Amino acid sequence: MALDKSYFDYPHRSYGMDHDRYDWSMLSDRKQVQWPEGKKLALWVNVPLQFFPLNQKGEPFKVPGGMTMPYPDLRHFSLRQYGNRVGIYRFLKAFDQYGVKPTFAMNTRLAETNPYLLHRIVERGDEISCHGYHMDAIHWNGLGKDAENELIKKSLDSLRKLTGQDIKGWLSPAKNESDDTPDLLAANGIEYFSDWVNDDMPYQFRTSNGELTAMPLTTETEDHFVINGNKHSEDAWVEQVCDAADFLRKEADTQGGRILALNIHPWLLGQPHRIAKLEKALEYITHIDGVWPAYAGEIRDNWMSQQ
Repeated sequence: MALDKSYFDYPHRSYGMDHDRYDWSMLSDRKQVQWPEGKKLALWVNVPLQFFPLNQKGEPFKVPGGMTMPYPDLRHFSLRQYGNRVGIYRFLKAFDQYGVKPTFAMNTRLAETNPYLLHRIVERGDEISCHGYHMDAIHWNGLGKDAENELIKKSLDSLRKLTGQDIKGWLSPAKNESDDTPDLLAANGIEYFSDWVNDDMPYQFRTSNGELTAMPLTTETEDHFVINGNKHSEDAWVEQVCDAADFLRKEADTQGGRILALNIHPWLLGQPHRIAKLEKALEYITHIDGVWPAYAGEIRDNWMSQQ
């Protein structure tokens, strides 16, 4: 049975996408990007530093990686804290060993409650982006525009004060947004956000308060997605990450600079039986000819300078 013609009537319909947030284009048709010193593949390692409340509301859904058992779910709560107490320091050692420049996406509540960890990250001088207030403070349409703006403002004001950094990047908890989130981020001084995973390269994103840069942080090679979600082994994760690096590096020879984005969690890969797998992946990637380890903001700024 044919659909009624009214089915296709909605506010914005056009060639490409049915919205005007950004211009539609094929990746292969865009202007080629050149990374510094002729490098071909930018390595963006993103590390979420997260605070999961023990008494989570789960509104409007239970965030991936959050509590799953009846309250109090101490098993999962303490495992997440293990990442912030133990696993993260194994990460730092591996990053230094292989010359990686990590970007830390930090929940503001974690920065408020873990001063030792905060001081260690700040004194390293690495880039810090805001990962929302905490992992149960979800951004969604039911929150309301005014309440969401207050949540974003609180998250950014406190994190900027605690870190001494002018925080310019954002990753929403669970990568979830309301219709207003991008507009509110731009109004609060954010320059790039990483919630949309629909591309391999950055692109400009329109808001009512000016443009943002969308920095796609793929889920497909994320440790939690591959190991816990897809139930693949740690060795399979290493293989997939290295395959992605090889493919993107080869593609860069003919299509310009590419980005390998890795989103990794210290409570997962920071375990004693898994940290060697992260080290194996980093050793492989950083020995590929033409790799440029960089912070997310560095990659964004370099890309912007060529647009």
